Amino acid sequence: MSGKRELVLKVLQGEATERVPVGFWYHFTQENEWLKGFGNQEIIQKNLQGHQKFLKDVEPDFIKLMSDGYFAYPHEQLQGLTSIKDLADLEPLGAEHPWIEEQLDLVRKIKASFTEDIFAFYNVFAPATYFKWLLVGVGQGDKELTDLLEEDAEAVQKVLATIAQDLASLSQRLIEEVGLDGIYLSVQTIQDERLTKELYQTFIAPSELAVLAAANQAQGLNILHICGYEGAKNNLSLFQAYPAQVFNWAVGAEGVSLAQGRKLFQGKTVLGGFANAKSGLLYGGSQTEVEQETRRLIAEAGQTGLILGADCTLPSDIDPKRIDWVRQAARI
Repeated sequence: MSGKRELVLKVLQGEATERVPVGFWYHFTQENEWLKGFGNQEIIQKNLQGHQKFLKDVEPDFIKLMSDGYFAYPHEQLQGLTSIKDLADLEPLGAEHPWIEEQLDLVRKIKASFTEDIFAFYNVFAPATYFKWLLVGVGQGDKELTDLLEEDAEAVQKVLATIAQDLASLSQRLIEEVGLDGIYLSVQTIQDERLTKELYQTFIAPSELAVLAAANQAQGLNILHICGYEGAKNNLSLFQAYPAQVFNWAVGAEGVSLAQGRKLFQGKTVLGGFANAKSGLLYGGSQTEVEQETRRLIAEAGQTGLILGADCTLPSDIDPKRIDWVRQAARI
């Protein structure tokens, strides 16, 4: 077992380590390409080459593999949807659908680029995220999804369960066949005041739990990312009992520190601490400021069960040396 793999494993098991591991990531394609990678070799190659450069430049303690290009769940019946009632007969794509096979192939090629044995997790979005992005576009669709829930909540639940079956197949095959260590499941409270906690728990959460259950059944060690991208607000208590091994949320946007989050998530390993935006200290602060903040976060959250990272994806043009500043300062 490599030193980095042993380091991360100890953290996941709540054991003392010689330093706190560090995990940051960013996109390797443009936003207008995130929905268009399926079957597009140019975008797929850009993502692959981006990972290869990241591995060389950053030498990460572990890696979250980006699903850039595969943000669109390619079910024909979901195209141009006008009424949720049109999806009464929706069936899963199937575990061997090309959308799944392509992602498996991409991950195999990225893994072949590894020069050291490190933990690797693949980015998978919640079923509701894939669904709402099909309705409008990346980062949108909350209003439209809530409209559909008001039209027929049980029908929406069935659609999300169908998407979850395919994501479960993807997750299991990545872990069992490709040898990934787990998935990085990105969830987000629906950003619409009509969507209450009770509605979320009844009609949205089961599909997310189904994906996590499949990854756990495949013996994955999985990260739950509660996405606060661009200031999105989440009710963290919704995810308190989710069966993930690591929890990551937007410390700044949610106003919940790493130490507070560890209590909320029942002592599980926590990941994060730094703001991810260009206005944040990690992107624009001095080396001294970044190092001081690294030490402050460790002192606040404790040295065990902690991985230093960011609220969400970093800007793609961040200087890799800034990530190394954190790693060097995280030596206990």
